[in-house]
Amino acid sequence: MNPETAHHLGMFSIKAASNLGLLKLLKNKKHSISALGLEFTGPFGVAAGFDKNGEAVKALGQLGFSHVEIGTVTAVSQPGNEKPRLFRLKADRALINRMGFNNDGAQLVAKRLEKLRKSNSKLPVIGVNIGKSKITAVEDAVSDYQISAKLLAPWADYLAVNVSSPNTPGLRSLQDVKALEPILVAVLKESLAKPVLVKIAPDLSDEDILEIAKLAKSLGLAGVIATNTTIARDNLKTDKQKVLAMGAGGLSGPVLNQRSLEVLTLLRKTLGQDLAIISVGGIETQEQVTQRLNAGANLVQGYTGFIYFGPFWGRKLNGN
Repeated sequence: MNPETAHHLGMFSIKAASNLGLLKLLKNKKHSISALGLEFTGPFGVAAGFDKNGEAVKALGQLGFSHVEIGTVTAVSQPGNEKPRLFRLKADRALINRMGFNNDGAQLVAKRLEKLRKSNSKLPVIGVNIGKSKITAVEDAVSDYQISAKLLAPWADYLAVNVSSPNTPGLRSLQDVKALEPILVAVLKESLAKPVLVKIAPDLSDEDILEIAKLAKSLGLAGVIATNTTIARDNLKTDKQKVLAMGAGGLSGPVLNQRSLEVLTLLRKTLGQDLAIISVGGIETQEQVTQRLNAGANLVQGYTGFIYFGPFWGRKLNGN
């Protein structure tokens, strides 16, 4: 089945099972963890990219994820890049995506989250990942992020500033500290004192990572999310010609494990214990979650493993 079609079918099935009350039969153990000034039922959550529009938050919580980071949400609704734009590398249990922030836009997603909050449903911690609208010029990025933050902050438990997706032209240039600082200041202004984190790419040099870490500390961010997908194509088992035919996009899966762990270790040494780190990239097993926590992560996220290991993967990685 086409990977994007399969994703939509999976989302439909998860929501339907929740609406029918079937997921209430699942009993999740509570392993209370404090991070970002919030209480989590476990360390492992689903990363941004799976539930782009906040449509399956309740269901994903019932499936055992302690937190759900929705998005990426942009100020302006957008269809994303042309299809096909999602590819499986089965031999590597990996994905390449160039989705391009396809989402309903901040205003509609905010209304959806407001309705969810007012339903008094039992919910996981909700993070909202925000990015730059494609039609917005890079030099106007500050106001674009500010609009999204203002609309979504009232309904988020935390905000994640995404400047690291490879699928929006010019976005990664915003990881330069001179461009990043005014964006983060604007989001902090609209955050209603909710935790604000910045999500970075694994392709940054160690020196650039250190600069962003210093900026995060100086601005009083709540933490850093490390890492996003990579534009590298190293150490893959999949035939090189097949990978080349898939084209541009962010690569995710086990191939990211080593670099993600390296970035986590570097960040923890630089940030000390004051700022939180959400570690994401290459996670497949409960042992890897423990490894990330021991290396200094406060929370851990995954996405690609959900595609390959099925709906009960989150429960397993949270020890249920």
